[in-house]
Amino acid sequence: MFSATTFAEVAPVEPDHEDVLARHDALAARIRDAATASDAIAAVRDWDALRREIQTWEAMASLRFHQATGDPERKADADRSNERKPVYAARDAGFKRAVLASPHRAAIEAAYGAHALALWGCDVEAVDDRIVDRLAAEAALEDEYVALLGGARIPFGETTYSLPGIAAFGEDADRSVREAATRAKWAYFDEHRDDLDRIYDGLVRERTAAARALGYADFTELGYRRMRRTDYAAADVARLRDEVVREIVPLCARIVESQARAIGVERLMPWDLEVYDAAERLRPPAGDDLTSAGRAALAATHPALGRFAEMLFAGGLHDLPIRDGKAGGGFCTSFSTYGLPFVYANCNGTTHDVNVLVHELGHAFQCRQSRDQPLADYLWPTLEACEINSMGMEFLVRPRLEAFFGDGAERYRRRHLAASLMLLPYGCAVDHFQHLVYAAPDATPAERHAMWRRCETRYLPWRVAGGIAHIENGGAWQQQRHIYAFPFYYVDYVMAMSCALQFWTASLDDADDAIARYVALCGRGGEAPFQALARSAGLRSPFDGGVFADIAARADAALF
Repeated sequence: MFSATTFAEVAPVEPDHEDVLARHDALAARIRDAATASDAIAAVRDWDALRREIQTWEAMASLRFHQATGDPERKADADRSNERKPVYAARDAGFKRAVLASPHRAAIEAAYGAHALALWGCDVEAVDDRIVDRLAAEAALEDEYVALLGGARIPFGETTYSLPGIAAFGEDADRSVREAATRAKWAYFDEHRDDLDRIYDGLVRERTAAARALGYADFTELGYRRMRRTDYAAADVARLRDEVVREIVPLCARIVESQARAIGVERLMPWDLEVYDAAERLRPPAGDDLTSAGRAALAATHPALGRFAEMLFAGGLHDLPIRDGKAGGGFCTSFSTYGLPFVYANCNGTTHDVNVLVHELGHAFQCRQSRDQPLADYLWPTLEACEINSMGMEFLVRPRLEAFFGDGAERYRRRHLAASLMLLPYGCAVDHFQHLVYAAPDATPAERHAMWRRCETRYLPWRVAGGIAHIENGGAWQQQRHIYAFPFYYVDYVMAMSCALQFWTASLDDADDAIARYVALCGRGGEAPFQALARSAGLRSPFDGGVFADIAARADAALF
């Protein structure tokens, strides 16, 4: 691994495709022909180094495309990366199959841990040469969705806005401005509804075809293997959703009623969702002041967090402002051969800037802490465990939010807690919707929109369309990128939030202990599955039962 602390030092060279294939073939021969356990372990080590080299280039190609979706050179790099990914994934799957069948399997497991082999077991059941073309087609459709939303130009007032730009009006004190901006945003989705439906229909069909080619009844089974879920199943998630309906939905209904009273309306409309009280709008710092506040908040929380924040911001390992052509959303990526994370966001001058920044800093801190893990598979946890690190950071930094909001910090803390609770039923709606979609892959777009309306009724009964056609017709889900690009990745936020809220309650009792457990958890990276990682930090698994009831009781006492 290269020693680097700045983005300027990250300069991956695009791997030569034919050379990569030759190296894969040589490594596969080495693992198959290994005469000793030492030979087999060395083959795994060298294969892992190749994977990190490829992943670093792929991360840079993807990041550069997101930063400028209209740049043809960056688009070409991303396209080449997407075309090659399934080819490399199939080669990796072949290597993993050889490991799992190796006479030296026990020695490899002793060297790298049982969890790696469990993950590889999922991987070999999810990738095969027979579906390489399907995976490439899927990646192309995902990028089409990213480009469609990233290229949005929404006329409003005397100018035009990107989707993150128009979203900034969601916190405007003038309700008529909020309503007009919300209608303008959804008009864009309505205008492009045919494309959005076509892209998603293509994704569902490609994913279903890939699943059937591998012998699965539907994509749900394949999707769970792609997500590398080794310690729970779809039935466990269904029970979790039921518990959220019982324990959290009634609390969220009270939050919505309280929110409506606080802003003086009878019922919350789509343009009221981001306004929690009638006081003057909270305005976070912008530009360098935002990053300075991030430095200060993390440094005041724990010395290790402070050192990390200084490196990340001083090293240019972030891209936060909105720009024309920049893809929406926020994420953390990493360059594994350099041991460096990178934080990406679209800051628009709303409180959401702080949510996203602190959340992604949680991911980035974990990535940096676990950079010396022995396998690429352990650099990040599986996704639901990843989100413990990001959401946990949000709650552990809460006492230091004066760095962002000064005297308004307590108002932000209340709205953050309310919004975190509201995420639980929304995340369940997104998850349930996807289960319905992939159980009926031949459904029409209209039937899929009806599925979403049913999910809204169950998990989000307070929602109304406010006369906005796209919402009334069941299209609100189309703004959720995860549904398009990361199937079944959203209930992960629900599971992780149950753990992050436990960090919050623990911090109320002993802040130093909670933070120490969090820092230790981040250092473990992905060396164990979700429930084992949570329990190693003294947290209960959301599948244990009763977790959401306890959260509801503590949150109710804090909010009401």
